[in-house]
Amino acid sequence: MRRPGRAALLTAAAALTVTGAACTAPAAAATPTASPAAAATPAASPATGSWPVYHGDPAGSGTGTLPGPVDTSSPAWTSPVLDGQLYGEPLVSGGRVFVATENDTVYALSADSGAVIWSKHLATPVPASSLPCGNISPTLGITGTPVIDPARGEIFVVADELVNGKPAHVLAGLSTVTGAVRMTQNVDPPGAYTPALLQRTGLTLTDGRVVFGYGGNDGDCSTYRGRVVSVSEDGGAPAIFTVDAAAAQSQGAVWMGGAAPAVDNHGNVWVSVGNGSVENPARAYDYSDSALELSPMMHLEQFFAPDSWASDNVTDRDMATEPALLPDGRVVLAGKSRIVFLLNGTHLGGIGAQQAKTGPVCDEDIDGGMATVGSTVYLPCLSGIVAVSAAGSSPGLRVLWTSRIGGGPPIVADGLVWSISHGTLSGINATTGKLQQQASIGLPANHFPTPSVGDGLLLAASWNKVVAFKAGPGGGAASPATGNGAVGDLPGAASSDGTGGPPPAAIGGIVAGVLVLAGGAGWLIYRRRRPGSSQPPP
Repeated sequence: MRRPGRAALLTAAAALTVTGAACTAPAAAATPTASPAAAATPAASPATGSWPVYHGDPAGSGTGTLPGPVDTSSPAWTSPVLDGQLYGEPLVSGGRVFVATENDTVYALSADSGAVIWSKHLATPVPASSLPCGNISPTLGITGTPVIDPARGEIFVVADELVNGKPAHVLAGLSTVTGAVRMTQNVDPPGAYTPALLQRTGLTLTDGRVVFGYGGNDGDCSTYRGRVVSVSEDGGAPAIFTVDAAAAQSQGAVWMGGAAPAVDNHGNVWVSVGNGSVENPARAYDYSDSALELSPMMHLEQFFAPDSWASDNVTDRDMATEPALLPDGRVVLAGKSRIVFLLNGTHLGGIGAQQAKTGPVCDEDIDGGMATVGSTVYLPCLSGIVAVSAAGSSPGLRVLWTSRIGGGPPIVADGLVWSISHGTLSGINATTGKLQQQASIGLPANHFPTPSVGDGLLLAASWNKVVAFKAGPGGGAASPATGNGAVGDLPGAASSDGTGGPPPAAIGGIVAGVLVLAGGAGWLIYRRRRPGSSQPPP
């Protein structure tokens, strides 16, 4: 489908607080703010030394604890070159760092040194040339971030692999200690055209089940339907929720910019959905362009979609973020429309039932996992991280600051918002939006990588390596501010242009800088989606 053109500089009215937005279900919009016991309340975080799931905890809050400031002057270690591209987030458990590659290989690295403790090559990945479309090449293997069950000592991945010469999606469980394969199971939905499916979301766990989503390859070619799949950790028949399930319908990708489904304190699963095939609002709604709450067995509990869902389908304006579950039970949602929605988690209310919404808050797509600290949410806008607050007794949203720093899905640790963009890891002051620290990590394979923390480390993935920075007393010298003008700042909201001189590591990174400058124009093209795509390019 077509992509809307790049937005012009935004007005103050679009960026500032908007409350009491008109909706088709006034009762839902008027519902009081949910209590902390509401269904959307996030599940408890794991131990601070571990990071076993995308963005650290079942709710995907993206917040972590470090023993002190991060030393970005030089890496604590850099892993050996791995055998394929990294699309997922590094995970941490039991003193080890885990990553998976597009060559269908899972690695366990030492958290102390980055050395490979074990690696397991699961199968032959799918050649990109054998797929009807897509932009991951030369092979398609493990794309979604794995998930770890520390109690079982098991890491789960979904591998796209060749089975009898044809693409298949296989769920595998491996021992985190030895890498031994404990289970494998084909998880292709019945009747699906497998080459058209991309398992893009991270994996998560709830009620003893592994949960993940399916979308389509870049280009929305052939025929596919978005799905959310739930499989017992011991294997068995999958439970599946299907988007655009009616005859002659298709699309409705569940991809969320690589984020994992969020899990609330009742064990229910929250996902967002991209554009579907129904483009006439007079036709029956198809669950596209939405936020869905599902039970662990994939029964639909409730949904939300904006009034503009049909026109959003026409213009490919996916909901493309993992729903952010706030501690008070409310939910924040965003996507390619660049509009941010505030929802009542206990009563999503269906079409048009938001409590509040903003105008567009930035001028690029918002996709991936958000970071949430209390009522403040940090949004992964490709043009730079944006901070939005849902604080206050009246339902509303307020833009705290916008930036031209980062753009990859953010996390928060040691009071800084960390984001990866163009091969640079940036630490942004969570209160002001100003650049505090920066380090070169090497160009990533795509724009989706998100940092993680664990065992006293801040971790980031580049093209085919993991880079680790140590945290502790004496680290974290801030970059000196130099100032280059607030180019492209959005009027009407506090703004940060990322001013600040580079740290010593960046000054020493002359070669990396030359590569970034030389590839700048190519990067702008590289991250642009082709017409008809359900996702931005990697």
